[in-house]
Amino acid sequence: MISINMLSKADKIKGQGVLSAHDEQVNLVKNELLEYDIVENEMKFCNIMHYHTINPEYYFTIPFAKRRGKTIAYVHFVPETLEKSINLIEPFKTLFYKYVISFYKSVDHLVVVNPYFINVLEKYGINRKKITYIPNFVSSKNFYALDEERKNVVKEKYNLDKNKFTVLSVGQLQTRKGVLDFIEIARKMPDVQFVWAGGAVFGKMSSGYEKIKYELENNLPNNVHFLGLIDRNYMNEIYNIADVMFLPSYEELFPMSILEAMCINVPILLRDLDIYKSILPDYYIKGKNNDDFIAKINLLKEDCDFYNKAVIMSSNGGKFYSKEHVASLWREFYNDVSMEAYSGYTS
Repeated sequence: MISINMLSKADKIKGQGVLSAHDEQVNLVKNELLEYDIVENEMKFCNIMHYHTINPEYYFTIPFAKRRGKTIAYVHFVPETLEKSINLIEPFKTLFYKYVISFYKSVDHLVVVNPYFINVLEKYGINRKKITYIPNFVSSKNFYALDEERKNVVKEKYNLDKNKFTVLSVGQLQTRKGVLDFIEIARKMPDVQFVWAGGAVFGKMSSGYEKIKYELENNLPNNVHFLGLIDRNYMNEIYNIADVMFLPSYEELFPMSILEAMCINVPILLRDLDIYKSILPDYYIKGKNNDDFIAKINLLKEDCDFYNKAVIMSSNGGKFYSKEHVASLWREFYNDVSMEAYSGYTS
């Protein structure tokens, strides 16, 4: 039996999408790809070493792992996305960015969660033939709709108004996530309730930390609620309080929060970014700026037909990124890689 070692340190920093993506992917292949022996973070070389994070202790094992089998790295970010996520000073920033690309170049295969980044990686001198696109996945067992009574209980739990139209955003407190736009839009829509779930997981290193901190402490409208970091075990109830899931992000890869919200059929409102076009073609409502977002939120709030169409769009997205579809992609990918690894190390 071909063995796969899933290696990750994502649990060292709570509240980031990398951890959610890791948990979902590992559970998926463990439950669906029974023809493989899947282990996690074991100190041994398997036929396939799948690096979910790019920690230095993993980097130094790659040459040895390649002697025994095949190596895979998950691409959750590139220097362009890191630039607007965390603040690093020179020369550490340049060195870290070089390290990221060096890690990606060192393994046999890369998996990206958005095809948009195949061209980005190619610009760094990485052969596109070693890059495979497999989207993220969310289990409908973990994310599902609650009844109205339960939703009201959750709203009471977080001191939210049960009768107000609720706009939810989920993500880290970083400038690129559009936190300041979120607050400004809320300021212009006092009759709507705005809720943000997520914290500054990188602390003062988070991009825009001081500005965002000032807004939260000194200039927050009464209709805005920042819940802080929420344990993933409670995120399903958070999505269920939403009438619309709104991500004003300026840069993303493939937010897990979108998939999680689509499992509940919550309408999705996103900034009109090129990166979404290939992965969410007809599954979301788009806006270009704050005025556009305000107009779309008002439409969702006031126009029942428009709202119902948005629900159907979200539901279709949830169906496309089904367990069966994504599992088939992983099976095909691992089968191809294992064929290469078969003549190598076996246990």
